[in-house]
Order: sequence, then C-alpha cells, then structure tokens
Amino acid sequence: MISLIQRVTSASVRVEDETVGAIDAGLLALVAVQPEDGEAQARRMLERLLGYRVFADDAGRMNRSLRDTGGGLLLVSQFTLAADTRSGMRPSFTRAAAPGHARHWFDYLLELARVAHPRVETGRFGAHMMVELVNDGPVTFWLDTA
Repeated sequence: MISLIQRVTSASVRVEDETVGAIDAGLLALVAVQPEDGEAQARRMLERLLGYRVFADDAGRMNRSLRDTGGGLLLVSQFTLAADTRSGMRPSFTRAAAPGHARHWFDYLLELARVAHPRVETGRFGAHMMVELVNDGPVTFWLDTA
C-alpha cells in the first residue's frame, strides 16, 4: 500500500458539484492499493498515517503526529500512485491492484481509520474527483508498506 501524505491547513474533495469530503488542518492522504496488499498492509498504513510525526511541536520541530494534534484525515483513493514510470512516455498500471481488490482494502483502511481517529473524511472510490488543498509547509511524504 502506498500513500502520498501532505500536511494541510485545509483540503476537500468534490465529485461533480458536490463536496464529498473536507477537513481543516490535518493530513490529506492519497492512497494506492497494490495487488499483494491485504489486512497487514492496511493496518500498517493506518499506524503510519496516525503516528507519522509531521506537525510542529512547541520548538517548531516536526515532532507531533496526527494522533497528537487531533487534526483531520482525508483519505482519497488514487491508483495512479502505483504507476510504473521507469520507461517510455506513458505510465503502466501493472503495479496497481484490480478495482475490486483495491476497493475492498481501501474501504477496510477507511473503516479502521474511522474507528481509530475522530475526524476522518474521504473522496468517492473510482469517481473523477477534484481535490483542493492548501499544503502547509509545503510538507509532503511518500509512505510505503512494502
């Protein structure tokens, strides 16, 4: 499982003209599921999303996690993160899970997140989404459970 996380002051997801998910300060996590992913990878990704220290402490150092700050978590499925871009001029998606497998494990991650954290929002799996964010820093990290 792969996630590109961005520390944000705000983020939202629209599908057509409807806002389907929005947070204030917290993390936007774009998530890709790979063919070998399952329960262990989803649990590990959630542990990293909630525990990764990307928020400033009183000294201004990145020493606080989402769990520490209580900020929002916006999970957005994005299979393109699993693209193989090593050659050619067009990405290959052989490293991305098939839609049914991806949806199952993305939904599982979302369910775990909603149990573990009070402020979780999401986009709409498989939809054409418009994602808006204000990246705070900018702070962006690539997390991988492999």
